[in-house]
Amino acid sequence: MTSQQHVVSSDREIAASAERIFELIADPAQQPRWDGNDNLREAPAGQRMRATGEVFTMTLTRGSVRENRIVEFEEGRRIAWLPSEPGQQPPGHLWRWELEPVGDGRTQVTHTYDWTNLTDEKRLDRARATTAENLSASLDRLAELAEQQG
Repeated sequence: MTSQQHVVSSDREIAASAERIFELIADPAQQPRWDGNDNLREAPAGQRMRATGEVFTMTLTRGSVRENRIVEFEEGRRIAWLPSEPGQQPPGHLWRWELEPVGDGRTQVTHTYDWTNLTDEKRLDRARATTAENLSASLDRLAELAEQQG
């Protein structure tokens, strides 16, 4: 398997501003509303991300908690995080969102799951099962929410 097979991506244009869309992504309490993997249960309010190095927590549908370290951040344009078990080093899989305004209150949004550096063998089956369709489902739900708010 090549490293390119370890990167899954999907994109779409959303009829909403990059700022509106980014608020739904950068606020972990909003993420379960648009999660196309149906993997996220809840996150405490007040964790809105604003810089690299910040960490937010998320409870998964199975009840376990993840710490998510922000490793890329540009307000309104890009955010990426590495999840891990609480107090542990991230095992190496990354979730990234990139937003590019395309005019007229529309935004091209790209969602990427990159497990090139994943070292935890227990997570490999789940990583392989994350498809572009899963990412597209998140984009579709995100679009619905962002477009409703407009």
